[in-house]
Amino acid sequence: MADRTPISAANWKMHLTDGEAEALCRGLGGIEEIAGVEVVIAPGFLQLGAVRRGVDRRVGIAGQNMHDAAQGAFTGEVSPAQLAELASWVILGHSERRRLFCEDDQALRAKLAAAKAHGLAPILCVGESQAERDEGRTEAVLGRQLLILDADSPGDLAIAYEPVWAIGSGRAATAAEAQASAAFISGRLAESLGGERAASTRILYGGSVNADNAGEFAAQPDLDGALVGGASLDADSFTAITRAIAAA
Repeated sequence: MADRTPISAANWKMHLTDGEAEALCRGLGGIEEIAGVEVVIAPGFLQLGAVRRGVDRRVGIAGQNMHDAAQGAFTGEVSPAQLAELASWVILGHSERRRLFCEDDQALRAKLAAAKAHGLAPILCVGESQAERDEGRTEAVLGRQLLILDADSPGDLAIAYEPVWAIGSGRAATAAEAQASAAFISGRLAESLGGERAASTRILYGGSVNADNAGEFAAQPDLDGALVGGASLDADSFTAITRAIAAA
């Protein structure tokens, strides 16, 4: 198996003002010194500059979304060219974007191509709803969401498995459930990207991750860290999660 450095990624969603973001960054001081893990923070667009100034350069900065066009008459959108001035990562296809803002697989395919063209490493989110899991359709849903990947997909791609029913619910998947889905994803990546690239592509778990369960997820053979939501808004909590991922 390829040597994959795990990722501890924070998705702040639509939280924190500049002052609050700066205070959180101060609380995260030294997180870049934790060995064996790559730290990525995804603040709101307006806080990207404050966070870039507030954390060590070894901490990666991510956008939470982006448009696929480099520029144009798209009021309210952020282009990959604009994002790349401050960030090196971008989260794409989060279930909240798919569900609330009607993002489909065609749009995400275009965004992946734009990320590659502008040197942004994408974290592509996939995951099933509670109804889809109850109906035994988890693999069918994940397989469909992964069809947008092919040999032209960005080489620094990461995948975040985020079961929709676990996001913000306080109910995480079990480590066994997360591992089963990650193993399926890994197999599909081998088909779409080739074995070598699949072996080096990191798969994260997201959905009610906390300091108590992060290490168990990261210890699974096909999981390489976590995409953390609410728990990343507390410096001590996110630092503890990052240490747990590194230790695993």
